[in-house]
Amino acid sequence: MTFVIASACIDVLDQSCIEVCPVDCIYAEDSDRMCYIEPNECIDCGLCESACPVGAIFDEPEVPRDATQLTEINALWFEDKEGARTRVEKYMEGGPEIT
Repeated sequence: MTFVIASACIDVLDQSCIEVCPVDCIYAEDSDRMCYIEPNECIDCGLCESACPVGAIFDEPEVPRDATQLTEINALWFEDKEGARTRVEKYMEGGPEIT
C-alpha cells in the first residue's frame, strides 16, 4: 500500500507534504498541477496525510471512489510524466478516462 494524492491538490501544490516526508518520496516539478507520491518509496507513515492543508492525501484503500484514477496517475508520473500530466488534464475536464 501507499498514500495517494487526490484532486484537492490540483492547482494548490502547497507542498507541506514534501517538507514532512521522512523518505523524500513526494515529488512535483514546475510544469505539474499537483504533487505525486512514489509508491515504491512510500513507507506508509502517514505524516504527509496530516500535513496536507487541503486534505488531498489518502491511504490507498481510502481514496474516494470518484478519485480512483488518481491512484494510477500518481504511479504513472514516475514512468511517464507527460502521460500523467495529460491524464490530470483529462480528469479535470471531466472527460473519459485515458488509459
